[in-house]
Amino acid sequence: MNEMPGNSGPDDQNPFKGTPFEQFFSGAAGGAAGGFPGLPPGMDLNSLMAQVQKFMQPHDGPINWDNTLDIARHTAAQKPDPTPTNTQQNAVADAVRLADHWLDETTSFPSAVVTATAWSRAEWIVETADVWRKLVEPMAASASTGLAAALPEEMRAMAGPLIGMLSQASGAMVAQQVGSALGGLADEVWGATDVGIPLNASGKAALVVGNIEAFAAGLDVSSEDVLLYLALREAAHQRLFAHVPWLSEHLIGAVRDYATGIEIDTAGIEEKMRGLDMSDPAKMQEAFSGGLLNPEPSAKQRAALERLEVTLALVEGWVDEVVAQAATPRMPSAAKLQEAVRRRRASGGPAEQTFANLVGLELRPRRLRDASTLWGALRTRQGIEGRDGVWMHPDLLPTATDLDDPLGFREGSTTTEMSDEEFDAGLRDLLDGGPGDRPTEA
Repeated sequence: MNEMPGNSGPDDQNPFKGTPFEQFFSGAAGGAAGGFPGLPPGMDLNSLMAQVQKFMQPHDGPINWDNTLDIARHTAAQKPDPTPTNTQQNAVADAVRLADHWLDETTSFPSAVVTATAWSRAEWIVETADVWRKLVEPMAASASTGLAAALPEEMRAMAGPLIGMLSQASGAMVAQQVGSALGGLADEVWGATDVGIPLNASGKAALVVGNIEAFAAGLDVSSEDVLLYLALREAAHQRLFAHVPWLSEHLIGAVRDYATGIEIDTAGIEEKMRGLDMSDPAKMQEAFSGGLLNPEPSAKQRAALERLEVTLALVEGWVDEVVAQAATPRMPSAAKLQEAVRRRRASGGPAEQTFANLVGLELRPRRLRDASTLWGALRTRQGIEGRDGVWMHPDLLPTATDLDDPLGFREGSTTTEMSDEEFDAGLRDLLDGGPGDRPTEA
């Protein structure tokens, strides 16, 4: 560890000397006399703090969520984003109604759709904000507190109010990045559930019609078929999340567990802070556009990440399986649409990658095909109820190892450490449960 600062000059009074933040606060204690290297002449610590406060307003939680949503809406508004017309609203309602009818034959879970609506991108941002807040804030909190935690204890004591400023500054930068990422995601998503996690209230099926039309334009398939196929996926997601009450919290809990182990990439911060013009918030945001988090996960994070990735694959694989069963006999374009959706979900769009870089994890089902094969094989051997009954409890779910051999999952057996009577009783409870059994908040 470097020696504690002395009193021979402004640099020696810097409480961050010998830390990754030394360059950032070089000369801080010198005030107007010492100045900040790299800042405009005459800007001292007080001027700097006044400048930073322009984009940091009082708020609850680790980031200013109102500001985050404003940035997201502004980002989404870079392209035309008209409010869906009555014709589009009716088309979505008709597609979801027909999709629900088809799904009755391919899953034992009854319909969970109460209402169906068409969204603009701006509406997607507003309607899904509460769940994104749950997903993002644990990571934002780690980023805000991690900056201070990266300092040696004695230096934290000397830094005093600058620690709070660091946390606020990091929170402001995270808010800008999250807002930009959500605004970009709003330009790619198809509905309320297609990221694999339910983003709105149970029973409300929603499709982003502008994005669906853009997706259809790149396919040799009619726009009506594309809308119906994506309505099938939305309605299938709604059934699964409504009738498997523990599933939403299981996914969000994995994200929370991942976030608790996040560390700050202090070496990267030090490099980015060299020569950074702190009077220009836009330049600050650009400098940290790659995220503040350590890309190397801990053992606990790796376990949470595997749980998240496997569960997302199982959700998307189940949806892929039941939708294929519903669409293939009725839609000549079903196979082409299934492959297009699989590629999109497995690789993700540009904004999804931006979000992944920011928070350090990907909401992407890498093993969708294996999971779909597993669910299909289980249906062939044990029927629709046997396949859907696996969702009765998280301990019954296939593991990453099971996805390595999807055709062999529970071959020759119906249960895991459960009698036939116990399994049948649990399955009845699962199937009898309605949307009201699921918490209203995801």
